[in-house]
Amino acid sequence: MVKVLFFGDPGIDDSLAIMYGLLHPEIEIVGIVTGYGNVKQEQATQNASYLLDLAKKQDIPIIAGAKGPLSGEFTPFYPEIHGEEGLGPIRPPDTIKGELLNFDEVFKIIDRYEGELIIVDVGRSTSLALAFILGGDQMEKVKAFYLMGGAFLVPGNVTAYAEANFHGDPIASKLVIEKGKNVRIFPLNVTQHALLTPAVVDYITQRTFNSMTPLVKPIFDYYFEAYKKLVPGIKGTPLHDVVAMSGIVNPSFFKYLERSVTVQLYGESKGESIADFRPKPEEEPVESLDRIAVQINYDKFIKDFMKIMTMTSPTSKLE
Repeated sequence: MVKVLFFGDPGIDDSLAIMYGLLHPEIEIVGIVTGYGNVKQEQATQNASYLLDLAKKQDIPIIAGAKGPLSGEFTPFYPEIHGEEGLGPIRPPDTIKGELLNFDEVFKIIDRYEGELIIVDVGRSTSLALAFILGGDQMEKVKAFYLMGGAFLVPGNVTAYAEANFHGDPIASKLVIEKGKNVRIFPLNVTQHALLTPAVVDYITQRTFNSMTPLVKPIFDYYFEAYKKLVPGIKGTPLHDVVAMSGIVNPSFFKYLERSVTVQLYGESKGESIADFRPKPEEEPVESLDRIAVQINYDKFIKDFMKIMTMTSPTSKLE
């Protein structure tokens, strides 16, 4: 079973990624680091607590992540996309108050699962960048890093150049990509094609398969209405963050290119992800190369998502 430490800012698509991970028989989420992004860090924490409570997985630790970018800039939030509380029309009960652990719990988890832990970061990378800054050589113990972010040779979704996660804290994204070993990046190139459609939602929610099933349709409906305004004619909502989680256990669903990636820090192109996509790129040291997902087998991806989301409620995997 793959051990996953999840960094995110739930958020609708983050929440669907967490649900997928909680239900997947080959994934064990061993911790969730909640940061700012789609919503404030405090709301992200409550949302994560709510999902763990529904899944009866309150034994999974929630760790306090960053509340703003390394630059100290103002952070905009997106209630028109994710809702005021981050779960569309759903408001987690005020009684949901999970215990929030200090950031050093990240390093305890890395030590506990040395050599087998995969970190999945689907939000602004500020919290993960802080782990590199504070943890130093300890980060060498992480097996791999799976990042949702960037946009290569396609338009961004928050500016003409940049995807939201890389734009939200480009300093952090650049630091993580430069310092991380065995980095896999899932950019808009592939995630924008991983659409959750009304027909798939109807299939998943035709009956209550698990304790999280009732959330799927209301959050999808809210998300879909937002996306139809952003992308006229779109047939569904992109499962951006689920793609990164799926990539852990379904590597054959994706085609990758190995390139050295950097991120623009300032100016009009702030947050733009850059790599050399020429047919014969300049040679780079092997250790500097990252794996960029450039294609996704949508049929296999969505069938797997449907299968996992219609599983019965998970039992506790942590001792």
